[in-house]
Amino acid sequence: MEPLLPNICDFIAHVSPLNTLPVEAQNEIARSISISYLAVGETLPFDIAAAERYLYIVRTGSLEQRWSDGVLRARLGPEDLFGFTFLEGIPGNPEDCYNVTAIENTLLYQIPHSVLESMLQKYPQYATHFSINAHERLNCAMGVVWSDEDKGMFVRKVADLASGTVSVVDATTSIQETARQMRWVDRCSTAVIIEDDKIIGIISDRDMTRRVVAEGFDISRPVKEVMTAAPITVSSGDLVMHAVALMMRHGVSSLPVVDCQKPVGLLTASHLVQHHRVQAIFLIERINHCQSVAELAVLKVERQAIFEALVEGNLRSGVVEMVMSMLMDAFTRRLIELALSEFGEPPCEFSWIVAGSHARNEVHVHSDQDSAIILPDSAGPEEQQWFLRFAEFVCFGLDECGYPLCTGHFMASESRWCQPLSIWQACIRKWVTNPEYTQLLNATVFLETRAFYGNTWLHDAFQQSLLNDIAAHPGFLRSLTRDSANTSPPLGIFNNLVLEKSGNDSKTLNIKRFALTLIIDLSRISALAAGCSETSTEARFRAARDKGLMSPGGCTDIIDAFHFLTRLRFNHQLSQLRKGITPDNQIDPREFGSFERKHLKDAFRIIARQQELARMLFVKG
Repeated sequence: MEPLLPNICDFIAHVSPLNTLPVEAQNEIARSISISYLAVGETLPFDIAAAERYLYIVRTGSLEQRWSDGVLRARLGPEDLFGFTFLEGIPGNPEDCYNVTAIENTLLYQIPHSVLESMLQKYPQYATHFSINAHERLNCAMGVVWSDEDKGMFVRKVADLASGTVSVVDATTSIQETARQMRWVDRCSTAVIIEDDKIIGIISDRDMTRRVVAEGFDISRPVKEVMTAAPITVSSGDLVMHAVALMMRHGVSSLPVVDCQKPVGLLTASHLVQHHRVQAIFLIERINHCQSVAELAVLKVERQAIFEALVEGNLRSGVVEMVMSMLMDAFTRRLIELALSEFGEPPCEFSWIVAGSHARNEVHVHSDQDSAIILPDSAGPEEQQWFLRFAEFVCFGLDECGYPLCTGHFMASESRWCQPLSIWQACIRKWVTNPEYTQLLNATVFLETRAFYGNTWLHDAFQQSLLNDIAAHPGFLRSLTRDSANTSPPLGIFNNLVLEKSGNDSKTLNIKRFALTLIIDLSRISALAAGCSETSTEARFRAARDKGLMSPGGCTDIIDAFHFLTRLRFNHQLSQLRKGITPDNQIDPREFGSFERKHLKDAFRIIARQQELARMLFVKG
């Protein structure tokens, strides 16, 4: 072995996760390695009772892993590792048992479990790299890929910047006493007005000057007479980016920080000035001041630049999606405002709703638009025609701004998606009671919606009808689960091919269709079963976990897989943008190193496991 040692050291220095270890640890492992050879068709014996067990690395050749029932688990090639499960002895779940057979003449490096155990005791910070738990390895991978440190306001929370002091006064308190408390007691520029334990208004020192001093208002009168009613608030856990967008949209300079309906602090413009300048904030401000579609369309270049900066800056995928969603919100809202200027006062109430990734706040650089309009039942054909012209202005404007028209035509500019509430409710009932393919497709698009502009009660009624009908017809959830599970994640990446369970190996991985969409489908099914109206993928899984429909471990697994896969998609899209290529979801396996391949396999197995659990719970059960 001694003559081979330099070659072994060089090899493992390029194999993830061994390459993350200190050099002295790599050398220690290299000296412990034994080599075995499997001829074509030969099976690797796993002796659980053996005194020593091993973690295996494929040096040359290739292998197949098959479950105990003969179903293919994965194919492995050079630099692939296996044996994590067997390091701990007999697996707790019989389904974790598999056999390994050579499909080419194969050379294996074997690392003794005892050596790994000793090494990890010496370097405990690397233990998660070798965990038998897939989610721990994925989570570790994400820690390597991104970091939240020193990323400015993109990841800062309101609690990080806001003052922990805020004046709180009763609605009957006099203006004079309120001003005294603001200045001398709390030394705060804004007071929150409370009535019956609810926040009903705020007043700032500027308001005092304009509404009281300048107007000669009686300072003995109750402060509620000069306050700003129904104030905009934020929570301490909100992103600062969100708070800034609210300030600019509503033209306010301070926001009460509210947790559990109690004021706990104050965020002011001065807090923001003292901290970071962030390009996205100023883009939102520019969007808000555009006076035409042409002016807005020019800004799509800056939107792309922000996406590139966020991804290149190694921000968590959830933060990237949230910032991109805020920008899409700003473009959409400004186009609606321009449309109202163009067409005048709406003929009746309406609710503009968004769906898909926009509703989930999971927008990326090439997200298309999904939208609809809900009208009151009093609206007739003339009102509908007005809103169709109005929606056409907005939808085509969004297309010019870089948000493509929906290829499935799920947009408010289509007459079937611009209807009175009762028509929407009848559609929901038809989709739920008769879940054929077309009806199911229509339903899934509108299973996640967000009230975006107009009268929220129309959307609330739509949402409640949806939840009520699904609860009354369990067959819909079965059909939804069965339809979703018809598409399986790939078995892995092997010899630069994507191994599909259908047996049709592909030259590229459609990471949306065969990974991300499957996770989103699972989150949608879980949320509906839990009867919750959450829209974001992560929040839906957590809601299902809290309802006992998903184990805590399963919830953590699938969320980590979602973030890891989203990050891969963003890196792929960034690479395409840099080459002047329109971003897509088709990733060439040659873009993956051993690091990505290993963690992709973990992610695919997590998805497949959750699909099977969903089938057992909602189809077989």
